[in-house]
Amino acid sequence: MDQLYRLAVVQGDGVGQEIVPMGVEVLTRVAQKNGFSFELTNFPFGAGYYRQHGVFMPENGLDTLRSFDAIFFGAVGLPAVDDTLPAMLYTFKVRTAMQQYVNYRPVRLLPGMVSPLRYKGEQDIDFVVIRENNEGEFVQNGRILYRDEPHGLATDTSVFTRRGIERVAHYSFQLARKRRKHVTNVTKSNTLINSLAYWDYVIAEIAEQYPDVTYRTMYVDNAAASFVLRPEVFDVVLTTNMIGDILSDLGGAIMGSLGLGGSGNINPEKNFPSMFEPIHGSAPDIAGKGIANPVGQIWSAAIMLDHLGQPEAAANIMRGIEETMKSGLRTVDLGGNATTRQITDLVLGFL
Repeated sequence: MDQLYRLAVVQGDGVGQEIVPMGVEVLTRVAQKNGFSFELTNFPFGAGYYRQHGVFMPENGLDTLRSFDAIFFGAVGLPAVDDTLPAMLYTFKVRTAMQQYVNYRPVRLLPGMVSPLRYKGEQDIDFVVIRENNEGEFVQNGRILYRDEPHGLATDTSVFTRRGIERVAHYSFQLARKRRKHVTNVTKSNTLINSLAYWDYVIAEIAEQYPDVTYRTMYVDNAAASFVLRPEVFDVVLTTNMIGDILSDLGGAIMGSLGLGGSGNINPEKNFPSMFEPIHGSAPDIAGKGIANPVGQIWSAAIMLDHLGQPEAAANIMRGIEETMKSGLRTVDLGGNATTRQITDLVLGFL
């Protein structure tokens, strides 16, 4: 009997409602080709759901999602909803509850694409940002006191635990063994002399267990410049929650557009479902026009299949994306006028 995967589909808001169905079409086609299938269940969670019900998901939403093999997610957020709520009430909530402590974001110049870095080609831009996804700067551990008073103050306290650092470090070194055997720890321990000094200390201990992998540290200001000036020096970039959030978007930019980038919020042990999403947001300014770039969503589908144990199907999708980029057809974010449907149809045709 064919392998059956139970997939929770959360389109979310804005362009998520246009690109997620395209990703599902690609998943269905590649599953047929490779001898497995999906049981799909759609959930209306997101900012639109919040406007109707006052919550981003129902009280039993997390328990419901836990029963699936994976979550295929679009984007969350609407202009009419406070921008601090989507992360707190959906994205961070799912990532934490499901122990999705690895945020996996590949940065790669696709065939046929010209990078904004005019002297860099495909051989120069090919690395992965591994962002610690459950701790660090985004734990929202703080408060505001006396907001409107002259003595008002606000705090946010980062949290770094040995266990949290060790597990994401092990994942990064093991990933590097499958790639070019190089890990760069991007840090700022020269100024955050407690939290990130401890981060560096624990990662250096883990590095000793992987003598076959070259390890180095790099301060984030140098790393940001190097993403632009010499991206070829990176293989696996290991970094904190906030630094990774920022640098991976810079990675999307040097690929040509954030619309191209896919990602995975991964629980490597598979004790909980992992969640796969494009790196961009809900883009309400172009929502409903049929012009959103579906490649990031489709790439996220490939990352998901690799995680689920279907590497051949994942590789098929990536070849479809590559051939589509070689065709020269481009969506608006890449300077063209192709529609979401046209790009997806090309990928489906190559599959």
